[in-house]
Amino acid sequence: MSKKLGAEFFGTFWLVFGGCGSALLAAGVDLGIGYVGVSLAFGLTVLTMAYAVGGISGGHFNPAVSLGLAVAGRFSWSELVPYWIAQVLGGIVAAAVLYLVVTGKSGFVITNFAANGYGDLSPEHYGLLAAAVIEIVLTAFFLIVILGATARTAPAGFGPLAIGLALTLIHLISIPVTNTSVNPARSTAVAFFAQTDALGQLWLFWVAPLIGGALGALIWKTLIEPKE
Repeated sequence: MSKKLGAEFFGTFWLVFGGCGSALLAAGVDLGIGYVGVSLAFGLTVLTMAYAVGGISGGHFNPAVSLGLAVAGRFSWSELVPYWIAQVLGGIVAAAVLYLVVTGKSGFVITNFAANGYGDLSPEHYGLLAAAVIEIVLTAFFLIVILGATARTAPAGFGPLAIGLALTLIHLISIPVTNTSVNPARSTAVAFFAQTDALGQLWLFWVAPLIGGALGALIWKTLIEPKE
């Protein structure tokens, strides 16, 4: 079990460090990578770590994914809370390392620290309802992709590629709305370091992805999953 939790810790660390790090360090500079580059960075973090440690822990790196896999019968309920703890801790440590890096530049302004939000904290000022809907829908489809790409009928070895590309697409759609969560661990990690009310809005980025993860798993189990 310790190796599984270690894999989830380091996988989530890489997701937050690579994805949020790209937003903090490379998106806003002259000729920076922008929304497209940040979207690709998040997808690449999951793709690379899914290949690296997916065989150890399953490569969740996301409490909503762990919940969805449990609902779908692919993951033990008894391991859910330990996975969540490892994922959140991995994300927070990554955010702390990023904080040390960004504050090493004279004049760097922390502001939202790549945190998620709605209303005034949304990149394009989308409201609470829009934020909740986009997070639920996209997390549900993320689970459908994960379950389908790792099903016994799927081509072997291509699961991480499909999952990474799905996360890239999710970010391309929703960065303007919520700065894209679909992952409570990612949202929690950076909210602690943001100089905004990100912690006050964090509840949504637990509730909506968890609902979406469970919903996606139920859709897969009842409507899509291949039967014997």
